[in-house]
Amino acid sequence: MGVHPAPGTSETRPGAWHALAQPEVLSRLRTRPEGLSQAEAASRLIQMGPNIFRVVRPVSAWAVLLRQFRNILMLLLALAGSAAALAGDAGDAIAIGCVIVLNIAIGFGTEIRAHRAMEALLALEVRQARVIRAGHTQLVNASELVPGDVIALEAGQAVPADARLLDAAELQTVEAPLTGEPEPVGKRAGDALPPETPVADRSNMVYMATGIVTGAGSGVVVATGMRTEVGRIGRLTESVTKQRTPMERRLTVLGHRLALASIIAALLVAALGALQGMPLAQVAQAAIALAVAAVPEGLPVVATIAMAIGVRRMARRHALVRHLPVVETLGSASVICADKTGTLTTGRMTATVIRTADHEIAVAEAGEQPSSRFLVDGQPVDPAELPALALALRVGALANASVLSERGGAVEAPGDSTDVALLVVARQAGLERRDLLETWPLAGQLPFSSERMLTAAFHESDTGLTAFVKGSPGAILERSNRIATADGSRMMGPEEREQLMGMNRDLARRGLRVLALATSTVTRAHEDVLHGLTWVAFAGLSDPPASGVATTIRTFREAGIRTVMITGDQRDTAARVARELGMLDDGGLVLDGAEVDAMDDVALEKMAPGVTVFGRTSPEAKLRIVAALQRRGEVVAMLGDGVNDAAALRQADIGVAMGRRGTDMAKEAADVILEDDRFATIGVVVREGRVIFDNVRKFVAYLFSCNLAEIMVLLGAGVAGHPGVLAPLQILWLNLLTDTFPALALAVEPAEPGIMRRQPVSADAGILPRDRQGFVVGYASLIAVVTLAAFAWGLRHRDAAMATAMAFMTLAFSQIGHLGNARSDRPVVAWRRVIANPFALGSALLAMGLQLLVGFWSPLRDLLKVVGLDGTAWVMVVVLALVPAVVGQALRAARAMRPG
Repeated sequence: MGVHPAPGTSETRPGAWHALAQPEVLSRLRTRPEGLSQAEAASRLIQMGPNIFRVVRPVSAWAVLLRQFRNILMLLLALAGSAAALAGDAGDAIAIGCVIVLNIAIGFGTEIRAHRAMEALLALEVRQARVIRAGHTQLVNASELVPGDVIALEAGQAVPADARLLDAAELQTVEAPLTGEPEPVGKRAGDALPPETPVADRSNMVYMATGIVTGAGSGVVVATGMRTEVGRIGRLTESVTKQRTPMERRLTVLGHRLALASIIAALLVAALGALQGMPLAQVAQAAIALAVAAVPEGLPVVATIAMAIGVRRMARRHALVRHLPVVETLGSASVICADKTGTLTTGRMTATVIRTADHEIAVAEAGEQPSSRFLVDGQPVDPAELPALALALRVGALANASVLSERGGAVEAPGDSTDVALLVVARQAGLERRDLLETWPLAGQLPFSSERMLTAAFHESDTGLTAFVKGSPGAILERSNRIATADGSRMMGPEEREQLMGMNRDLARRGLRVLALATSTVTRAHEDVLHGLTWVAFAGLSDPPASGVATTIRTFREAGIRTVMITGDQRDTAARVARELGMLDDGGLVLDGAEVDAMDDVALEKMAPGVTVFGRTSPEAKLRIVAALQRRGEVVAMLGDGVNDAAALRQADIGVAMGRRGTDMAKEAADVILEDDRFATIGVVVREGRVIFDNVRKFVAYLFSCNLAEIMVLLGAGVAGHPGVLAPLQILWLNLLTDTFPALALAVEPAEPGIMRRQPVSADAGILPRDRQGFVVGYASLIAVVTLAAFAWGLRHRDAAMATAMAFMTLAFSQIGHLGNARSDRPVVAWRRVIANPFALGSALLAMGLQLLVGFWSPLRDLLKVVGLDGTAWVMVVVLALVPAVVGQALRAARAMRPG
């Protein structure tokens, strides 16, 4: 006896079941319409595994903790601490160890809270399924389904597995998790479809994670678990390696350079000491001091806190950040890729045009009275004065299965979005469905089906039974022989029919979804009587742009950021929305997903920068588009909400998912969750990212100028024969005191003027550009010169101990005063600039107070091994320490007064 392949595996190419006829599907799956037996189902469950998609794996606290150690700065500090311990300097070793613990604790605490918040957001629901086995319907756990099972499908259910339909009655599903489009899709258990049919057009299939909104049916399970269409996208997502953010890459490069500079400087000082005949212990202490001076201990702490501050500010604007470094990356974004439906648009249909035989009536978005909401040739009209319009609104409200309700001032309307749109436009004219039903009681309904392409409601009145019908223009016109006009109605001849078809084509070319509305007096509530209808109007519906989107896109353009639409919707509809939003001009390109699939990666990379709209895209196409833009050097932010967006979200430099309607899979793949689902929130987040990046550059430049000054002091004194001018513990105190507190104040500096009117920073740009490097070297040299001058004065007029104390104090106060230079390229002496960041003033006063405590409190002075200063020495320290601040502000004032 031959061995049969497992059902749903290699015997049938995954995803090709729609291309097979029903008998062949059943044959390949070795099943029957009555379903599998219990024994066969149990056997296949063992063979194929449970129908489980994906469980969110909690992030281990240990993993988060270990990640804090993958930092070159922490490694440098650890080496310096180890060297201090080996040299017998327990005080220095303990102090360095405390700094390491502090950095790790802050980083761990911030990141673990972000992960735990997301895990609570990503809880999955357990589902059940109705399965037919051996001819009997039973309720089972969805995880027990296997290929070959026959499942019963009913409205309100979630589809528990991928299935080929066996029968369908008025069946409609919402496939937004897969395609991103919220409109119900008609399903029918028809013949095989062409193999190349995209998922969105496979009318004979239903897919796991989609929902059934109307009708009923049954289907044979063709794939379960990770073999489903959702599972395939999951595997695609898992195959994407998440790239490090630009900030992580910049800090890594900076850390490596620091490590090299630290080692070279320490060896140089050690060599100088050895050549000068210093004892080995003193040489080791000098080398450790320089290694500590080379490492800005405050950098990891300040960088982490700056990101955490950004996370808090973004959370207040409804953006939940999962990964701290991505906060800065948002400020570097050069391309925003966004889904259309629900992201750039409202995600709900709106009636914008009513076309009667005599008039085209535009529906305005708002108006105090009904007469100001309906416009003919730009002029307001009263719906009651246009009989055909009033009749069309009545047909739309009565041929309807939805109900409008209000909660908290917002309109709620469960049901099909086209039904809701028709109820809303009727309400704008003062017509309420509940009021109409008092005059026209419901006698029966004919639900929509993909075969007849229409729906009808039968209502009683004093004159008899009336059918109110809506549906596709072709289906309605085929059943109509009269046209409603301002004077009543007239017969529809071939010429009138062609004119109406022309109206339909015109509305469709505008990217509108067109519904035909009709009515007729009938004898009974049955489909057979729906002939000889009177055509009333066409309703043109659209998913309008969401509030604030056009403004945000315009802001992005001014900021040098390009917005690209990547959607599963038709290219013509997508292009229309893009033009309305100001994204697409005459030079912009529109590509279809099939065109993307036909290109190789090189061709796509070459064309991608000129394309504004990608329509009808598959998950693979979205992933390739994002990757192509990244290869062009773009920093890409990807917005999405569906399972089909997950791979692209993970590939992007910044993945952004929608919090309300986003799928769990999309949220898990994303770096940022928009809790309010508003595209405009991204504009706020990008601006916040730019502010954070500016502030990171400010405090990095400040820290490095201070640390470089310390290195210059040690090297300068070493060359002069005094390599032990400052002890390791003294330098560590300076770094913790004068670096950390002022640098933290720089992390909350307000935005620079015009921050959203400049080009984004390149992903390859260093964290310190050339002008900032000049800033670091220039001010480090100035601080080092005044410090060495204080040391020299002390040696000449006092003694070595007093000289060391003067150098220590001058270096501290000059670094504190240097904070004003780091805050902005503009003078900060102006009062409004001072009060713009009160934390800067407060941190400077706090640092000065603590440093003065060292000078006047003997226990702390003894711990740091410095002597007290006399009055003249204090005067010299203050005068010399003010020099960098005064020179810096004078240069900025001169630059500010320069024309242009």
